[in-house]
Amino acid sequence: MQHAQRPTWPHKDLLDVTQLTRAELFHLLDTAAQFHDINRRPVKKVPTLKGKSVVLFFAEPSTRTKTSFDVAGKRLSADTFSLAKSGSSLSKGESLKDTALTLQAMTPDIIVIRHSSSGAAQFLAERLDCSVVNAGDGWHAHPTQALLDCYSLRQVWGDTFEGRTLLILGDIAHSRVARSNVHLLSSLGVKVRLCAPRTLLPAGVHNWPVTIFNRLDDAVQGVDAVMCLRLQLERQQAGLLPDLREYAQRFCLSPRHLAMAAPGARVLHPGPMNRGLEISSVLADAPESLILDQVAAGVATRMAILFLLATRTGIEQTADNGGRA
Repeated sequence: MQHAQRPTWPHKDLLDVTQLTRAELFHLLDTAAQFHDINRRPVKKVPTLKGKSVVLFFAEPSTRTKTSFDVAGKRLSADTFSLAKSGSSLSKGESLKDTALTLQAMTPDIIVIRHSSSGAAQFLAERLDCSVVNAGDGWHAHPTQALLDCYSLRQVWGDTFEGRTLLILGDIAHSRVARSNVHLLSSLGVKVRLCAPRTLLPAGVHNWPVTIFNRLDDAVQGVDAVMCLRLQLERQQAGLLPDLREYAQRFCLSPRHLAMAAPGARVLHPGPMNRGLEISSVLADAPESLILDQVAAGVATRMAILFLLATRTGIEQTADNGGRA
């Protein structure tokens, strides 16, 4: 099969979902779908990025995202190298810029960075020749999580995002996942609701394209999906919540709540979960849960991102030759 024109990918970096047009978003999701098929094969590896190198620079702890990128890179036959803050010269006082320039001198093709400072990924992208992927920067953005969430919902909804309703529930103030998902899904026509205690809503939230609720029973009425967020217990010493038991009573999503949602409503959670605090254990393991589907989608979506950035081409070439560029 031949194509008259090989599509191109215009972006050097992936820093935020805001940089993607609607066409680019669906092109990325279509690419992920083809890599998802590869992940179901007995041999889950293709030589597409053989000879490419990907540095996983995680200056914040991460299990899911880092492992997901590592698996994604290896399944494309890229060489992946991990670097944590504790194992880097950042722990000795070296600046982020100097660490990044040192890494660039080793000529990687892609650096995946997670950092506690908002804008860290943008900072590197403006200074490095290689591609930079934002794997979470401060409270600003987590684009790959939003993209895999969108992919997971597409598996259920198809391309009919317009008119759907999604509830994001929990610690929204400290969530870069919420920020990225609000932008991405609302741009597709999804009506986004937020539900949280007032102390866990960010400043300026009333300017977001969302509807805000303080009572879960009201917020969950008729929604097509609920995305629970982890209550960031490490931040609760600031006195944002008077009592965790009271929080669970008011905001823990249970089967009773999901019964108020639209028929066929699904549940998402970016993990890690506090079972019994933001989501009931029964619901986390229920058929309506997409939580493990999100993990699988994460590998496929990140394979697509690495592929597009490393080759700057579309998926048709990959589809033709079974992943051999």
